[in-house]
Amino acid sequence: MTFPVLITLAVAVVLPHLHELLPLLRVPAHLTRRVRRAGRAVARAYLAFVAAGIGLMLVWRTIQPFAWAAPLLVACGLILGQTSAAAPAVARPRRMWDRALPMAGAALFLMWVVALSAGQLGRQDAERLVEHVAILVHSTKPLSITGPPGLVIEDLGEGLHYRYRYSGLRLLVERDHRYYLLPLGWNHDTDPTYVIDDDETIRIGLRPGTQPRR
Repeated sequence: MTFPVLITLAVAVVLPHLHELLPLLRVPAHLTRRVRRAGRAVARAYLAFVAAGIGLMLVWRTIQPFAWAAPLLVACGLILGQTSAAAPAVARPRRMWDRALPMAGAALFLMWVVALSAGQLGRQDAERLVEHVAILVHSTKPLSITGPPGLVIEDLGEGLHYRYRYSGLRLLVERDHRYYLLPLGWNHDTDPTYVIDDDETIRIGLRPGTQPRR
C-alpha cells in the first residue's frame, strides 16, 4: 500500500458519489446535473473500457512500462457495468451470478494491476539503488571477479590483512549475509551479477556512490 495507491482508492470511493458531494459544496444545480449526466454516459460506455483494455493487451510489448493500464481499464469497465447508471431503463432482474462473475473478474484484474505496479516500483528502486550506492570489497585472498573496465582490482600489498580491494561495484540487494553486486555500467545482456558472502575473509564498505547529473 503506497501513497499513490491510497490516493487512487480514495478517488475510486468518492467518484461514484460525486453528484451527492457537489450540493454539499454548494455547487450550482445545473453543474451538478451535468456531472450526473456525464457519469451516466461514462457508466454506459463500460464495454468501451473493456475493449480498450483488451486492445492494449494485444500490443503488450509496445505499452511498457505502462502495461498496468490494460488490466486497469478492463477492471474499471467491469465495475462500471455493475452500476445502476449502466443499466438500461427496462432490464430484467439480475441474478447473483450475473453480478458475482464480473466483480470476481474485476478483482482478479485489479490484483494484476497491483502486481504489475509493484514490479515496476521494485525495478525503479533497484535502478536508483544501483546508481547511488557504491561498494568497496576488501578481501584477504583474490576473488574470482572479472568484468567491464569500470571494475577496479587492487593489490594493496602483503602487509595488510585485507590485501585485495575491489571497487567500481554497485549494491543490488543484501540478503542473509550475502551481497549481490553489479559492476559500474552494468549491462543486463552481457555483464555478470556477483554474489559475495560476508564472512571473516571479507570486509564490505558502503559509500554514497555517484549523484545523477542535473
